[in-house]
Amino acid sequence: MRQGFPLAARGMVIGLLGGSFDPAHEGHAHITREAMKRLGLDQVWWLVSPGNPLKARQPAPMADRIARAQAVMRHPRVRITDLEARLQTRFTHATLDRLQAIYPGVRFVWLMGADNLVQFHRWDRWQDILAQVPVAVLARPGSGVKARLSRAAQAFRGKQLDRGEWLGGRQPPVWAFINLPMNGASSSAIRARGAWHGGAGGRTQERDAPPVDRAGTSRID
Repeated sequence: MRQGFPLAARGMVIGLLGGSFDPAHEGHAHITREAMKRLGLDQVWWLVSPGNPLKARQPAPMADRIARAQAVMRHPRVRITDLEARLQTRFTHATLDRLQAIYPGVRFVWLMGADNLVQFHRWDRWQDILAQVPVAVLARPGSGVKARLSRAAQAFRGKQLDRGEWLGGRQPPVWAFINLPMNGASSSAIRARGAWHGGAGGRTQERDAPPVDRAGTSRID
């Protein structure tokens, strides 16, 4: 296996959670734990995305965001990665193509927030993504109804499963809406409070936020 790439064996079911994680917070950790439990995932890989040169606002440095993510999400079956930077891919469909080539026999499941399903049809080659891997749509505060009525949900209504735990064993296109207990944490809200500045090895904490749970979609905010 290439240096810097997580190890995975054939037959494993691995969830992929992509985002800028600017910064990572307990909401990310919460949906990761819930996804592992409800979907029967062997691992979850966080894909911490590089900055987008086309956007005016750039995220904190990659090293700071990864350090913060590692501090927030401490779980033996979760990997915090910079795979998209290593693969030099800009779009999700390209990332999936590369990962499936590098990890033959591994069953990937794309994890995305319900808020992202609302605008999923704007993603580059979004229909190809649904044809590449099963997709788990994770409930997010205030996005449930809009997500279910979204263009992507309507286009693939006949491919929706009632039970998320079946996703990993099905051939795409297939997706499921996963209802979760809500966690209102938001990267944009943390930044708006001035509670995230990067640096400090990712140790900056949100003010007035609950302690990070140590036990335990751009994409996820």
